[in-house]
Amino acid sequence: MSGFDAKWLRLREPVDGLARDVALVDAFSRYVADRAPPATVLDIGCGTGSTYRSLSQHLPAGTNWRLLDYDPSLLAAAEKQLGTDGIEFVRHDLNQPDGMPLDGVAIVTASAFFDLGSAAFCDRLLGVLAARRIGLYAALNYDGRVEWQRPHPLDQRVVADFNRHQLTDKGLGPALGPNATEHLRTKLDALSYDVSIAPSVWRIGRDEADLHIAFLRGLVDPVLEIGTLQPEEIGEWMAFRLAYVRGERGGCEVGHHDLLALPRD
Repeated sequence: MSGFDAKWLRLREPVDGLARDVALVDAFSRYVADRAPPATVLDIGCGTGSTYRSLSQHLPAGTNWRLLDYDPSLLAAAEKQLGTDGIEFVRHDLNQPDGMPLDGVAIVTASAFFDLGSAAFCDRLLGVLAARRIGLYAALNYDGRVEWQRPHPLDQRVVADFNRHQLTDKGLGPALGPNATEHLRTKLDALSYDVSIAPSVWRIGRDEADLHIAFLRGLVDPVLEIGTLQPEEIGEWMAFRLAYVRGERGGCEVGHHDLLALPRD
């Protein structure tokens, strides 16, 4: 599975941080604090370290972090930005979840990740965690909802086609896309985890115009690939959207959900 563009990750990080459900962050923090010190947190698909920057401030001093990604350039950027004090950087292909470095890990974290995986991939990874009774905090899973303050007649068709594309293979098999959170809930419940879910909505306003523009441009190719809309229709829709990004009622909301799963025993 290849990594994401570092610029995109940088643009989304502040909005991700604000979107996270506070109650689940608190519960995650208490769980780590209650483990036998020093606890280790494994962040999978770490990118440039956004999850660490968002969560490490909530954890006890001495908590160890293991950051895992397959993209060496993103791992190098993370190490450059974060340093190596209490942090280990690991390159690993998550298509091989059995080989994840789980020794000493109390909980696995992932942000904007599980919606990219297939049902088979997620089931295999969750099985690996369950065998060791390791917790999971999976944040910012896309739920299929995008709503703009200023409507356009093609909005629903654009989002529907984008959501169809989210079900295609992103490197981990046919992706769950907007169905990821519910799939995780069902599987984890069967594996004897207590599961809590809360919305974590992106609220993009004028101050996040650059993110909004990048998000809009990221919709174009997937929607064109689905092919139910003509290029000129998408072009007209994009022109309308871009014209209002920095104006009144130019914002949008993008739905996500956070999930915290803790072993019952």
